[in-house]
Amino acid sequence: MKDLPKWFTKKGGAQYTEGGNVTNPFSGSSATLNANELSIYDFIAGCQMIPMDSEVQTDFRKALDWFRGANPEAYMVLLD
Repeated sequence: MKDLPKWFTKKGGAQYTEGGNVTNPFSGSSATLNANELSIYDFIAGCQMIPMDSEVQTDFRKALDWFRGANPEAYMVLLD
């Protein structure tokens, strides 16, 4: 399991202790994520629900990059 990035933990991002199964609402395809991947995925989903200023946009990009590196297959299923 890839460690959560320091910027995420410094900002107080929710750190889950368990993973779970996530379904892409558009395609219906699913992926199983470990706890850290699910933490970042939920952060990404949350960013998409709020107006993005430059700081949020930067963190959103960092989260996408981290997720893509941690689980490229799930990235393709859930976020690409």
